[in-house]
Order: sequence, then structure tokens, then C-alpha cells
Amino acid sequence: MIKVENLTKRYAGQTAIENLNFEVGKGEIMGFLGPNGAGKSTTMRILSSFMPPTSGRASVAGYDIFENSLQARTHLGYMPENVPLYKDMRVTEYLEYRAALKGVPHRRMNERVGDVKELCGLKEVEKKLIGALSKGYRQRVGLADALVHEPDLLILDEPTSGLDPNQIRQVRELIRNLGRQHTILLSTHILPEVEMTCSRIIIINRGKIEACDTPENLVSQMRTATGVRLEARAGNDDGIEELKKIPGVKDVSLTTDGDWQVFSLRAEAGADVRPEVFRLASDRRWAVRELSQRKATLEDVFVEITHADEV
Repeated sequence: MIKVENLTKRYAGQTAIENLNFEVGKGEIMGFLGPNGAGKSTTMRILSSFMPPTSGRASVAGYDIFENSLQARTHLGYMPENVPLYKDMRVTEYLEYRAALKGVPHRRMNERVGDVKELCGLKEVEKKLIGALSKGYRQRVGLADALVHEPDLLILDEPTSGLDPNQIRQVRELIRNLGRQHTILLSTHILPEVEMTCSRIIIINRGKIEACDTPENLVSQMRTATGVRLEARAGNDDGIEELKKIPGVKDVSLTTDGDWQVFSLRAEAGADVRPEVFRLASDRRWAVRELSQRKATLEDVFVEITHADEV
């Protein structure tokens, strides 16, 4: 559905993305991850024909996104992070306007607008001004807009940005349902959402693709495979520096929970550092409330890849 070959975008004195190569198959939900400024939004805007690349090629449903831009656009729906809506229009009025712009036949207008309002949960606000809607409902209007012309591909840039936990859950469920009939390229910072939703993941950093695989494979291949959590009262001891001296410990971070200090340790692959951590706590007479090991998560993979030059 998407094919990207050596895609590069340069601005004055800066390279946003460089030689990107990837494919997204029909029916896939592909996660597109990276830190701020990594090149995610630039890539999505190029794929949506909003801006040209400096070099390279990309196609959607077999159509080159610039040589055959109009044909490519009929197959895709794009929802940017900040959805540009006309706030003085009512929901139904806006969706009918957008459907007309996207070439939906007049005889099918009412059917399509009604379908996307139902699908995106907009029936109860269909007569309201968009400017009077909550952020969650405005996001739904943007998603309905992306769907109204029945595209094969959805490109969603931070669709849950600014939403509360309940709204995030609703949008996640909606994206899952859409994945049954659409190919989806999804950019988000909420990594648990990606693990629960996406079949494959691309991680981009500083304009280059650093990883592309299933969430399960990325976690299993990670160099830093485990972490340890220690909850203790370390008194006046410099607990972080003491823990960092333990062989196999790569990094230690500290938070607090009331009077307790919570140490999160990143350990080398295959290293079980708990016996040494317990021995240190005993020697220093720390009161220990918890000492546990956890398996790596997608968040650990993300940190490992995007901060590889800092460890």
C-alpha cells in the first residue's frame, strides 16, 4: 500500500529525513515512532502530498505521490496532529463540505457522511458548531474527515494528542476497528497504545530509520533486556552512585514515593543484578520494601534506540 525508496527532505542547512526505505502492506497497522524532531511529521506530510521531497520516491496504492498525486490522494486519508477545522461550521455541514471537496458523488453524500458520523461517534453532536466541541470530539471530526471518501489508507499523526485517558481509550478502540478494513500508518508518543494496536513498528531517529519489526521481535532483540526496581530507605547514602558500581548495571534513575526512594535500574542483557543489589542494601542497612525484576517493554526499546549514543 505504501512504498518508500530513498526518501530525503532537506531544509536550509538541515536534513529532516535521509534515505528512508520501507513498505507498508495492505491491511497492516504500522506504528511510526520517534522522538520530537526525528522526521515523523515530515515523512507523513510528504506521503500525503502536502510537501515534496528533496529526492527519492514514494507511492500509495501503486501511484507516485507527485507524478500521480490526484490518484494517490483518492486512496488515502490524512489526519494531521493539529486538525485544521472550520470552527464556525456545524459538524454535519463541515463533513458534507469536505466530502464534496474530495469528490464524493452527490447521490452518496448523505450515506457517507452518516456512516462516518456513526463510526466516529458524532451523532449526538452533529448539529453543534465545531468551535463549541471538546478536544476529543474535534479529533473525531478530523478522523471522520479523513474517512469520508472511503480511502484504503489512513495516515494518522498523533491522533490522541491532548486527549484525556478515557478519550484515548475510545480513539484506540476506534483505530483497532478501522484496522479491519483499512491500512493505517500511525504516529504516536503513547507506546502502550502501539503495543496493543500495531502489527509492525518503524522507529526513526534523527531522520533515519533505526528499527523496523514487530513489537515482540524488537523487545526480544533488545540489548538491555531487563530492569530492576528497588524501593528502599537509603538514608543519607548516595544510593544511585552505589548502585551504578554494581557489575551489569548500566543506568539508575530515582523517584520518590513518600518517605521511600524508588530506584529503577537498567541492566545488561542476561545479567541478574538482584543478588548484588540485595547485598548492597543489607550492607548499608537500607530498609527494603520491594526488589523486583521486570521484562523489557517497547518503551525500553525506544529509549535504547533513540539514546544509543548517550549510553
